[in-house]
Amino acid sequence: MKKLFFFPLFIFLLPAAFCQKPTSKIDSLLNLLKTDKPDTNKVTHLFKLCSEFENIGLYDTAIQYGNCALQLAQQLNFKKGIADSYSNIGIVYYYQGNYSKTIEDWLQALKIDEEQKNKKGMATHLGNIGIVYNEQGDYSKALEYYFKALKMAEDIGYKKLQAGNLSNIGSVYYIQGDYLKALEYDFKALEIDKNKESTATELGNIGIVYLKKGDYLKALEYTHKALKIDEELKNKEGIAEELTSIGGIYQLKKNLPQALDYYSKSLKMAEEMGYKQLQATNLSNIGTLYITTGKFKAAEQYLKRAITTNESIGTLNGLLNVEESLSQLYDTTGRFKEALIHYKKAIALKDTLFSQENKKQLVRKEMKFEFDKKEAITKAENEKQQAIAEEKSRKQKIIIWSVAFGLLLVVVFAGFIFRSLRITRKQKNIIELQKNEVSKQKDIADSQRIIAEELREISEKQKHIVEEKQKEIVDSITYARRIQRALLTSDEYIKNNLPAEHFILFKPKDIVSGDFYWALRTPPSGEKGKGLFYIATADCTGHGVPGAFMSMLNISYLNENVIERGISLPHNILDAQRTEIIKALNPSGSTEVSKDGMDCILCVYDFDKMLLHFASANNPLWLVRNGELIEYKADKMPVGKYIEDMHPFTLQTIELQKDDIIYTSTDGFADQFGTNNKKLMKKTFKEELLKIHLHPMSEQKEYLNHFFENWKGNTQQIDDVCVIGIRI
Repeated sequence: MKKLFFFPLFIFLLPAAFCQKPTSKIDSLLNLLKTDKPDTNKVTHLFKLCSEFENIGLYDTAIQYGNCALQLAQQLNFKKGIADSYSNIGIVYYYQGNYSKTIEDWLQALKIDEEQKNKKGMATHLGNIGIVYNEQGDYSKALEYYFKALKMAEDIGYKKLQAGNLSNIGSVYYIQGDYLKALEYDFKALEIDKNKESTATELGNIGIVYLKKGDYLKALEYTHKALKIDEELKNKEGIAEELTSIGGIYQLKKNLPQALDYYSKSLKMAEEMGYKQLQATNLSNIGTLYITTGKFKAAEQYLKRAITTNESIGTLNGLLNVEESLSQLYDTTGRFKEALIHYKKAIALKDTLFSQENKKQLVRKEMKFEFDKKEAITKAENEKQQAIAEEKSRKQKIIIWSVAFGLLLVVVFAGFIFRSLRITRKQKNIIELQKNEVSKQKDIADSQRIIAEELREISEKQKHIVEEKQKEIVDSITYARRIQRALLTSDEYIKNNLPAEHFILFKPKDIVSGDFYWALRTPPSGEKGKGLFYIATADCTGHGVPGAFMSMLNISYLNENVIERGISLPHNILDAQRTEIIKALNPSGSTEVSKDGMDCILCVYDFDKMLLHFASANNPLWLVRNGELIEYKADKMPVGKYIEDMHPFTLQTIELQKDDIIYTSTDGFADQFGTNNKKLMKKTFKEELLKIHLHPMSEQKEYLNHFFENWKGNTQQIDDVCVIGIRI
C-alpha cells in the first residue's frame, strides 16, 4: 500500500560540509549554526536541518546531522532532545530499509519518553514501531502497536496522530484483502485530520483500495488528488509513491507503455533518494510488466534485483509478490524446476503472512482495543461505586459484629440452661420431643426438594418450548424478508430503466420493513422516446412484521393501479390507492375501524419533456438547483383512513433542468435519536443534503449511511429508513 504515516517530533540534521544543493531554508539554518552556542537551540537547528535533508531524499546527510544532534543532546543531558534524535534517525533508517536500526532507535526514544511521562512522544513512537512490524509482515504485532498509539492519541486529543494510526490500521486490512474495512478506517482518518501532508497520504491510500476493488476511475481520481498535494508540498517520497500507484492503475487498464513510464519515473526518484522499499516495489512491478510483454530476459533481471532489495530490508509481503512473479516467468519460459522452487517459496511466505491464526490475531487486537476503550469509560464510575460499597461494607461489619456478640451471649446463657436440664429427669422427654420434631422437619424438607426438582424440570421444558417457538417465529420472519425483498423493485431494473445517476439508501429497522420503494417504466410513445419512469418512496404504518404486511399490500395495489388499470398521473394513483386500502382494511360488516395506511411520495419523470409530476402524502420533496434547496410541501394526510376531511391528492409539476437533484425520503432518517438523546431533525438532514449534492450519487449514499451510523452510535435505530436521490 502507499506510504504509511510517520510522526516525527523534530527531524535532526548535519554539518554544512555534507550539504548538497542547499535550499534557501537550509542556507538559513546553516548560517544560524555558525553562531550557535552548544546549547538546546543548536540541537533544535540540527533537528530542522535533518528534516530538510530527509524531505529532499539525502538520507546519509540527514543521518549525520541527526547523530550530531544526538551527541550534543546527550552532552547537555537534554532528555527531550535525546528522545527526538533517536526518533528521527529511526525515520531515516526506515527509508533506507534498515529496519533493525529503526526499531532499535525508536525503542530508545520510547524508553526516554516513558521516563519523562511524555504521552505525545510515547504515542508517536508506538505508532512508528507498528509501521516497521507492518512492513515485516507481522500484522498482529503491527495492529497491537497501532491500537496502543490510537488510544493514547485519543486520550490526549492528538488528532493528527489519531488520523495517522487509523490510516495505518486500514493498511493492515488492505493487505489482508478486507477492502471495506480498509476504506472505513481511511475515511475516518480523512475526516479527522485536515493537514495537507496527512490528507495526501490518506487520499493515496483510498485510491489504492479502489484500485484493488476494480474501480479505476475512483482510483485515478483519489491518486491524482494526492499527487497534486505532494507536488505542492514538494514531498519527493509522496510524489514517487503516487507515481507508482498511477503506474499500477494503467497496468490493470492494460495501458502498459503508460504504466512502464510511471514505474520508471518512480524508480529513478527512489534510487536518487535511497528509498529502498519503493525501489523494491518498482523493480517488482517492472519485472511483472515485462513478463506480460514477453521481454523475459529483462523481466528476470528486474525481479532478481527486487528479491535482493526486499531481502536486504526484510519485507515479506514484497518478497511474496516477487516469488510469485518469478514462478510465473519460469513456468512461461519452460524452466519448470526453477518455477517450482519459487512457487514453494511463495507458498511458504503466504502461509506466514495470511494464516488463519494471523487473521484471528487481527480480530483479537481490534476487539481488545474496543474493550479497553469501554473499560476506561466505566473505570471512574466503578471506582465511585466501589467507594460506596466499601462504606456500606464497613457499616455491615459493625452490625454483624454486634449481632455476633449478642448471639454469643445467648449461646453462653443457653449452655447454662442445658447443663441445668441435664441434671433433671425431664431431659429425656425433651430430647425425645426434639428428635421427633427433627424427623418431621426432614420429611418436610424432602418433600420440598422433590417438588422443587419437579418444578425445575417443568421450567426447563417450558424454556425449551419457548426457544423452539422463538426460533420458528424468527425463521418465519426471515423468510418473509425474502418475500418482501423480492417484491421490491430490483436495483438492476432501476439501473437499466432510469436514465439518470441515482442512489437508494434502504435501512430496515428490523428483519422486515414498513418502508419500501417501487419503480416502473412505461414504454415510450415514439421510437426514440424514453417513456415515463414511476418511482415511489413510501412509509407504511408501523415497522417490523405489521409494517411489512402493509408494504406488500401497497406494492400490490400500485402494480394493479398503474399496470392493470392504466392510471398514469400520480395524484390519481394515490386516490385510487387510498380507496383500495380503506376497502381492504375496513371490510363490510367489520366492527373495528382501521386507520392504517402509508405516507408516500410518488414521482413520474417525463425525460422527453423534462418534466416531473408528483403527488405527496405527508412527506415533502426536495429539489437542489444551483446550490439552493427548494422544498415542495406535501398534502397533510396519509394514503389511508383519515379522521379529518379527506380530499383528493394534489398534482404538482416541476420543469426540470440539467444537474437538478431530486431527493425523497421517509421520516426515519430525520427522526433518529443520537448519542446526545436528541433527534437529528429535518433541518440538519437538509443541510447535509445541500453539503454533499455536488458529489457523485454513489458517494452521497456512502456519506449519508456513514453520517447516520455515526449519529446513531450505540443507540437503537427507531424506524425504517429510505432515502432516494436522482440527478437529472
